[in-house]
Amino acid sequence: MPADSALAQRLAVYSSVLVGYSGGVDSALVAVVARRVLGPARMLAALGVSPSLSAAQRRQARAVARRFDVPLEEVATDELADPGYAANAPTRCFFCKRELWARLGALAETRGFAVVVDGTNRDDAGQHRPGRAAGAGAGVRSPLLEAGYAKDDVRREARLLGIPIWDAPAAPCLASRLTYGLEVTPARLRQVEGAEHALRTLGIAGELRVRHGGNEARIEVRPDQVELVRRARATVVERLLALGFGRVTLDRGGYRRGSLLDRRAPDVELLGERA
Repeated sequence: MPADSALAQRLAVYSSVLVGYSGGVDSALVAVVARRVLGPARMLAALGVSPSLSAAQRRQARAVARRFDVPLEEVATDELADPGYAANAPTRCFFCKRELWARLGALAETRGFAVVVDGTNRDDAGQHRPGRAAGAGAGVRSPLLEAGYAKDDVRREARLLGIPIWDAPAAPCLASRLTYGLEVTPARLRQVEGAEHALRTLGIAGELRVRHGGNEARIEVRPDQVELVRRARATVVERLLALGFGRVTLDRGGYRRGSLLDRRAPDVELLGERA
């Protein structure tokens, strides 16, 4: 990493930072660069842990922190207890982030960290991100955004640093798979996690979402992965029905970010359903 990278310069102005860390490439880059610029005594990566965080994402976050000697603390959050979060309106992320930043802000104050930062980048500014308002209200800073980084810039610098997830697909929380208006519960989050894990074990690569519609599991994958799902149809249906879904479909349109906000009925192919 060049010593004068824009992100390094931005982080160097802080006396100390607590990084809201998810294990995704954005916050991983912020954490790794903060560790290099400020040293281990002046930074901490904090991972919010709840049923909304998948076990795979938690393992990934821990692995990156270990590899780069990033101090990591796991902080329990309880967003499911918030009726605004559980109701699962399109503003759900606001309630999640409000809970997260309240917990991390308190931790930063207790430990004496000067500022709390996140992994928001320039591309996030034009997307549906209700959680950003919670961060702004809590005084959270966004060094990637302040340094002018878009997602491609994040991936480029992460690759230069050898961060192994530099090209990993986005992995938002499990609740993002639930159809808006469907209550967020630990049981439904476990269904989604189990369904996506089952598909990964069959070799599905790249972006993957199992959209939870209550009774239906709607699979979204990259267009080049659609035939792989079809070839494994019997196994896919068996595993997802075993998780409690009554109907399994494949979205012919493939993965697309924010598909739950699309009011049009998705073009789906029935893979199987409970007799």
